[in-house]
Amino acid sequence: MCGERVRGVRCERRGDQMAEEHDVIVVGGGPAGAATAYYLARAGIDVLVLEKAAFPRDKICGDGLTPRAVAELHRMGINTSAWVKNFGLRTYGGGHTVEVPWPELASMPNYGLACPRRELDSTLIQRAVSAGAQLREGVNVTAPIRSERTGRVAGVVAKQARKGGELRFTSRYVVDAGGVSARLATAMGRQKKMNRPMGVAYRTYFQSPHADIDMMESHLELWEGEPHASDLMPGYGWIFAVGDGLVNVGLGSLSSTAAPTGLDYRAMFHTWMKNVPPEWGFTEENQVGQLRGAALPMAFNRTPHYADGLLLVGDAGGMVSPFNGEGIAYALQSGRCAADAINQALHRPTITSEEAALAQYPRLMRQELGGYYTLGRIFAALIERPEIMHLCVQYGLPRPTLMRLVMKLLSDSYDRADGDWMDKLITGLTKAVPRA
Repeated sequence: MCGERVRGVRCERRGDQMAEEHDVIVVGGGPAGAATAYYLARAGIDVLVLEKAAFPRDKICGDGLTPRAVAELHRMGINTSAWVKNFGLRTYGGGHTVEVPWPELASMPNYGLACPRRELDSTLIQRAVSAGAQLREGVNVTAPIRSERTGRVAGVVAKQARKGGELRFTSRYVVDAGGVSARLATAMGRQKKMNRPMGVAYRTYFQSPHADIDMMESHLELWEGEPHASDLMPGYGWIFAVGDGLVNVGLGSLSSTAAPTGLDYRAMFHTWMKNVPPEWGFTEENQVGQLRGAALPMAFNRTPHYADGLLLVGDAGGMVSPFNGEGIAYALQSGRCAADAINQALHRPTITSEEAALAQYPRLMRQELGGYYTLGRIFAALIERPEIMHLCVQYGLPRPTLMRLVMKLLSDSYDRADGDWMDKLITGLTKAVPRA
């Protein structure tokens, strides 16, 4: 049936190989790819998602969903009623404990959620499939297909994980949602920017009496022994409940550049665990799963987000916040915005008007996040040094109004269009600095 469209699929023979044709190919089925596919399919567009693993599958992540991420989930019609809610942030540092509830806002709910990535990603991709997206699992994309005439990306070459044969898929547009590796973007010469922040996060799970907490806990100081009587380690830790008696426990560090830090994160984590209160139950016997780590590409560290038929969404475009390591909210948002630009482009009558529609996507992302990420780069340069972080914690935490402002900034929980004076101040700051 080559040359005929069957169930939204068109096959074209190229030499001895058959290429399967779609309107859009999305490489990667994580939150960014799933959101892109969902919004495209909902608009009636023929979209294929290629995922190298098979769902359900795990990803290294804190599993925490800020109110901004929850708002994006609600836009997709995801039922989150069974997921664990949290109502704010409990912060420890400098001998202080401060609780700050999530703010009341017009643009997002006043609660966050926790959901293991194994469940979250499966839920999101099934939502895309139910909207009409096609999903192929166990397909590893190896290279872009480029038009000989224009040099544009016109599809991808892939391999079936089990069968090992080469597959070819062609399309009008390709979306790289492949995470930090961004293989397609790299193949097209879009290298990461070494002067942008890079985070590293390690996490595991514990069965714990601490699993009934209803706030996300942040430990801003990690000591090698007794506080103030030993060395302060770089980075911060987190603890929050994910359901079924489990807590997600992890630590992260932030560097103002992408250069390797040389830190031994596993050793840091085990040192921290030795110094937490015994009643939390964070022991080897209670640990569920291995300690695993991942890099967090931040502050638009790979651009352009659109050029030559290839769009970058989520981690592939460096859309992780330097303030808190949050990536899921921006993965979902970028997928939504990319899908809208593609939808507009597919209805344009000329190449010039197509390109104009697609150019809206990087412009919108810069408008929405560019100034915020620039502030995050300044923040990263300041707090990557433990002694500066200690001073900020010691003198900042006891001030409730300041902490409310800082929480809004760090969690991106503020109304951009309107809001209280704090929202207006943060919005003004994001407009006053250059957009990343």
